[in-house]
Amino acid sequence: MEELKNQAREIRKDILKMTSRAGSGHPGGSLSAADIITALYFHIMNIDPENPKWEDRDRFVLSKGHAAPVLYAALAEQGYFPKEDLEHLRQIDHHLQGHPDMKGTPGVDMTTGSLGQGISAAVGMALAGKLDKKDYTVYTLLGDGEIQEGQVWEAIMSAAHYKLDNLVAILDYNRIQLVGPTSEIMEVSPTAEKFKAFGWHVIEIDGHDMEAIVNALKEARDYTGKPVMIIARTIKGKGVSFMEDTAAWHGKAPSGEELEKALAELG
Repeated sequence: MEELKNQAREIRKDILKMTSRAGSGHPGGSLSAADIITALYFHIMNIDPENPKWEDRDRFVLSKGHAAPVLYAALAEQGYFPKEDLEHLRQIDHHLQGHPDMKGTPGVDMTTGSLGQGISAAVGMALAGKLDKKDYTVYTLLGDGEIQEGQVWEAIMSAAHYKLDNLVAILDYNRIQLVGPTSEIMEVSPTAEKFKAFGWHVIEIDGHDMEAIVNALKEARDYTGKPVMIIARTIKGKGVSFMEDTAAWHGKAPSGEELEKALAELG
């Protein structure tokens, strides 16, 4: 657990450095998902960085595609590409664009960005696994603002209909979207009850408790008969006090001075 916590701290540092250098990006929702992504890529998923297209690998779809920095940091830390590449976030003609691109970036299983489409793609990938009699698991991470999209619920309904127990979705429930609280823009609660009503098995956790995250992911991976939704209660901007729990850092990159202050907090 301590190793995973330390890895999550490094990923948070990577997120801050690359967005600050780029002068743009989405640090808030990337930081809130750092512990979840760390648990997936460094403990749970069956993957091979030396063979990114391995047919039997577990798949991951970042449905909240604007949180690309957290995915890029994990991929670089795992060795899919050199960490030096993180210095080129959002630069034209480089493979680390503002949203993940499966054709350009090693380790990215699905191009995402248009909210609601990632979970739909994940459902298709899981269904393909069933039809091909494969044992891999498909994981997908959604934002709570994203589940305001109608397409999400069509995908959720389809996954239950086809009994896709090889699909695990995680909701980054930080309660804040682009311009403010989800409760004020379009209320999404009661979330657990909604997913249960749509035929999913639901697990609720603290999305920053590494042991709880790992245990939930293991339970979800082994659950049979239904797709699983893990509702992870998180904090936007987690790890940096002046970024936490505010919409201001949804899509704002830290300045050089703010970066130094943030890195000092992380240690």
